[in-house]
Parts: sequence; C-alpha cells; structure tokens
Amino acid sequence: MMKIKLFTVATIIALLFITGCTNKDAKQVKKEIKMCYVDGWAEGVAMTNLAEEILLEKGYKVNVKSAAVNLLFASMSNGDTDVFMDTWLPVTHKEKVARFADNLEYIGTNYANAKIGLVVPSYSKFNSIEELNANAKQLDGKIIGIERGAGITVKTDEAMEQYGLKLKFLTSSSIAMLAELKKAISEHKDIVVTGWAPHWMFGRFDLKFLSDPKKVYGDAENIQTYARKGFKADFPKAAQFFANFSLDDEQMSKLLADMEEGSADKNAVAKAWIIANKALVDSWFPKEKKD
Repeated sequence: MMKIKLFTVATIIALLFITGCTNKDAKQVKKEIKMCYVDGWAEGVAMTNLAEEILLEKGYKVNVKSAAVNLLFASMSNGDTDVFMDTWLPVTHKEKVARFADNLEYIGTNYANAKIGLVVPSYSKFNSIEELNANAKQLDGKIIGIERGAGITVKTDEAMEQYGLKLKFLTSSSIAMLAELKKAISEHKDIVVTGWAPHWMFGRFDLKFLSDPKKVYGDAENIQTYARKGFKADFPKAAQFFANFSLDDEQMSKLLADMEEGSADKNAVAKAWIIANKALVDSWFPKEKKD
C-alpha cells in the first residue's frame, strides 16, 4: 500500500512538472512569429529584415525563412507561416489572395505607388510594349523574366498574348535577371526585363518602364502585409505594429539602397536603419500592454 501511495504521489508530481513545462513552452511558442519572404524580391527582403529586428528588440522570437511565392501563400494559408509583408495588389497577387482568402487576414499597407511591368535601359529608343516586335532583333529576340509562379511572370504571359509578342519569354530567377540587366547596360546593349518598383535597380541603373496601353500590368499598386487567419487575435500588439508599418518613397529608397550597398549581414543593416529612424520606428509600435 505504501508503495502504491508513493507511486501515486510521484506520478502526480511528474504530471505537474510536465504540465508546468508545457504551459511554459506554450507561452514561448506563442511569442514566436514566423515570417517569410521571396529570395530576390529586394523590397520584401528589406522590410522583413527590418521588421524582424524591431520585433526582436520588443522581446519576440522571430523565425524568418524564404520560399517560392506559391508555396509561401499555401504555407500561410495552412498556418505554417504567420506573416508575409510583400503582397502586391490589386493586380500582381490578386489570384493568390483570392485562392486562399478564407484563411488569410489583411493587416495593412506598407507602401503605395508600386509598379510592375517591362523595363528597359533609358537609352533604349523604344518606349512602348507595342514596339517590341519591331525591335526584336536588337533584343536578341527575348524578354528576360524572373521565377515561374511570380505575379509579374503571370502578367507577362498575359502580355505576350495580348500584344502578340514574337519574342521568347525566358524565366529564371531575380538574381539571374539582374545579372543579365547589369551585363547589357555595361555593354550599352538593349535588353527588356520584367521589373518592379520599388527596387534598388532603379537607383543603380537609369531605367524606364515601357508604356502598357492595354493595361495588362495595371496601374499603381500597393504593397501590403497579409497574415494567416487568427494572427490578429494571437498577436494583437504585433498585428498593430504590422498595420502601422509604412514607408514613403524616400524612406523605401533609402532602406533599399542601404540594404544593397551595406554588408552581407542584412540584419546589421536593419539595426543601423532603426537607430537612424528611431522616431519613425517608435511610431509603428503601439504602447499598450504586450501580447
């Protein structure tokens, strides 16, 4: 009987210990915010690194990963990713947001007046997508694109059809596209690439968007933050931070330039940017009680 009592007491103590650890772990897990970005999307990488450092300073645990955009939206929809700061609307990511709408939450707009389209060096003599077929030879008969699945890639497929373009649309990666652009400009050759602003390439190179009379690429877009369903309820203060996070043209340009020209450690660049823009960063984080 004594052995049974001792076993029962030991069992209860063990269960209490496990329960205590579980509760503690649950609180720690609750404080973790899982963010994701697409490699090569400069504005998304920059904003995500900046948000990560701000959240870390506020005591959150932040887990940041990169993924292809289609996988990213699916991951956010099933709850494996909490936040994505680089959703372009109303055109670029319209279909992706609509597909997963029931499992996503709109958080806020980070940047207005964004743009996607076909981009050429400013020295190019043509100014419209409608002129590409006539200049196909000097463009080596190709348009240089980025990843399959990207919104701008989908829209360029539409542009190829809408404008009856005879050029080949070659897709690869953002990094490969930028390498081709840099090489062509260094040789003063014509090239047409899929491009978007804001992006540091517009600060480094003298570029222009080709006019799009058929409006395949739409007009100005907003860059918005979306989260998995339930994020606002789980992290009300962090959600308010993401809702407040907003950059104007000058602020975004400076952030992108700093990220591109700075060290390979993007988080170190983000820390320096936070110090230099303390008043702005402070205005993003609400002063109410912590999550």
